[in-house]
Amino acid sequence: MNSTAALAANLRQARELIGAAATAGARLIGLPEYFAFLGPEPELRSRAREIAQAGKQLLAESAQQHGVFVMGGAIRVPATVSEGDPVQRVLNSARLFGPDGQERACYDKIHLFDVDIPDGVRYRESDYTVPGNAEPVAYADPQLGTVGLTICYDLRFAELYGALAADQHADAIFAPAAFTAFTGTAHWELLVRTRAVENTCYLIAPAQTGTHYGKRASYGHAMIADPWGDVLSDAGTEPGFALATIDPARLQSVRARVPTHTHRRLGR
Repeated sequence: MNSTAALAANLRQARELIGAAATAGARLIGLPEYFAFLGPEPELRSRAREIAQAGKQLLAESAQQHGVFVMGGAIRVPATVSEGDPVQRVLNSARLFGPDGQERACYDKIHLFDVDIPDGVRYRESDYTVPGNAEPVAYADPQLGTVGLTICYDLRFAELYGALAADQHADAIFAPAAFTAFTGTAHWELLVRTRAVENTCYLIAPAQTGTHYGKRASYGHAMIADPWGDVLSDAGTEPGFALATIDPARLQSVRARVPTHTHRRLGR
């Protein structure tokens, strides 16, 4: 997606892409980080409740309309903080909705992006975002398998993915993102493929693309990687979607060939 500060246009874009993916056969659909709104932070925080409500409504309605699972990663929701805090703080939350339109899982982003990018843009997510409680979140379903939830900057922290794969038995892990154009060029595909290989699981990585406002621009290349690290589908740099099959037989074959999940020694 190429989300901006135009909430209604973002939701329309999301609804159209979900519909197109469902028509193409997708049963598990993911939207990128900030899918409902990617604009200046002061406006985001002042409208956080409105944006969160609209985003969750879109996810619920779309999942029910098409009879699919839909993950929105992420929605900024107002956070409860100490009384008297002058900053309007938010949580960065990935939400998974089922075919009945009910929310099945929620993950609040643990690792906050506080980085000075050489392209001249400074990011201080912790100035306005409250981190999650550092608990890995996965959802298990008889038809879906087990799906883990992460968000963007989490990709750089291998221990979270290890916990989802080894402890939560995730078959696939979502990594919705708004990776910067600068860091994405160097690290996006590398990180997605690495997390898939080291955890022998599918990595589903919805992404933002293009310029959003000012100097804020995202790398694009929403992609799906399999447990061997092969990129099965790459959406490129234009709004659209990547589509691939999560194959349980492929998953078991790779895990039998390289059974790292049975050899883990740390963190047990």
